[in-house]
This record gives sequence, C-alpha cells and structure tokens, in this order.
Amino acid sequence: MATQRGRNGKGIGKGIGKGIGKANPAEDEAVYQAILHALLEGKLKAGVKLAEPPLADIFGVSRERIRKVLHRLGAERRLEMIPNRGARVPRPTLDDVRRVYEAHRVLEAGVLTQLVRHVDDALIEKLTAHLAEERAAATRGDRAASVRLSGAFHVHLVEALGNAELTRFLADLLSRSSVMVSVYEPATDSICAVDEHGAIVEALRARDVARAIAVSREHFLHVESRLHLDDDPAPVSEDLTSVFATVKPKRRKR
Repeated sequence: MATQRGRNGKGIGKGIGKGIGKANPAEDEAVYQAILHALLEGKLKAGVKLAEPPLADIFGVSRERIRKVLHRLGAERRLEMIPNRGARVPRPTLDDVRRVYEAHRVLEAGVLTQLVRHVDDALIEKLTAHLAEERAAATRGDRAASVRLSGAFHVHLVEALGNAELTRFLADLLSRSSVMVSVYEPATDSICAVDEHGAIVEALRARDVARAIAVSREHFLHVESRLHLDDDPAPVSEDLTSVFATVKPKRRKR
C-alpha cells in the first residue's frame, strides 16, 4: 500500500499524533502530567504563553492533542485561555490572591468546626503519615510534590466530612492557589507549610476547634504573604524546549 505523502515528500503520521491519529488517553495524560508538573515546579513564569506549535514539536504529538490538554488545564483554572490567543500561565492580581485565600480561610474554618466532632485515631494517623510525606518532599527539594502534597493535606480534611460538594469546591480553589504558590512562593518556604499543617493536626488531636481554626487562618495568611507577585505586565517569553527537557513523556518508536 502506498504511503500518503506530505508537501515535503515525507510520510504523514509516522510520529506520535503528527497526523490526525486515533484517540490515545494514555498519551494525552502523559502530556497533561508533564505540563502540570512544570507548572507545580515553578518552571513556567507567570504570563508565559503556551503555544501549540512548539509544544506539539516538543512532545511529538499533534496540535489538536496539545489543544485538548491545554483546554483541560484551562477548565481546571490552572491556565488562562485567551480567545484567539491561546493559553498562558495565570498572572493573578493582588485582589485575585486575596479573594482566593479568603475563600480558603472561610471554607476551612467551617470544615474544622464540623470535623472536630468526628476526629478519631484513624484520621490523626492518616494526617500524621501525610505530614511525613510532605516533610520528605520538602527536605529533598521536590517542588512539584511539595505543592501537590500541601494541597492534598487540606483535601484530607474536607474528605473526612464525606461532603462531595465541599470537596469539589476545594478542588477548584486549589487549582488556582497551587499555581499561585508554584509561580510566586520561594521554594525554601515549603517547610514552613509543613510545620503549620502539623500545628493544625495537633489542635485536632486535642479537639481544640478554636485553636485549629486560628492556626488554619494564620497558615493561609502566611502563604498569601509569602507570594511575591510580579507587578511587571510586560509579555514574558520562555524557552519551552528547556522547560520540558526532563519531564516530557517518552515518544513512541517510529
């Protein structure tokens, strides 16, 4: 059977997704995880445009597949989708940050008020084990894991109530705040968050709801204060090839 030829005379569709290709959820997920990892590592600066052509070349997939992944990240509010201009890393204003962290404080205060009535040894053990993972990630300097685990700590608190609506609401907040932390918080501050989470666990262990709420409030205020926003509105460029050099998914063999 003859091979379809492109304008340059080369066969079409031999690489990953270079033609239209079939759906490949595993491949989509690999690209998604690579871009998300770069975001959580803080390797992508605020305002950086994630253009489809260079990303398609980097990952060896079609632009359609890249577009699908970028729209997924946009739906999760991890990226900003700008009509007719594509995707970029969010560049939140000071008011954006204040609103997000105010929502975090209000939500968790309500969660802790309910949760303190249901605290048991199993929950404390689960949270303590999670703190050990957080501390290990911070100690080895794994930025992406630190950001992910920091958010997961608050998810554990909400999930202990068994309220799916609260869990979904928190997930939306974390999608935004995790990117804010990754882009604007110094990596050396990760260990501070672990200590603050530990203080929340100790307050829960003592069934001291007032203390738990106070520590949680101070924790979110501290995180907010550690974010160093860039006031420069100028466009930002980034060498995407170097950003994804170590995290890009493997290509299929030709």
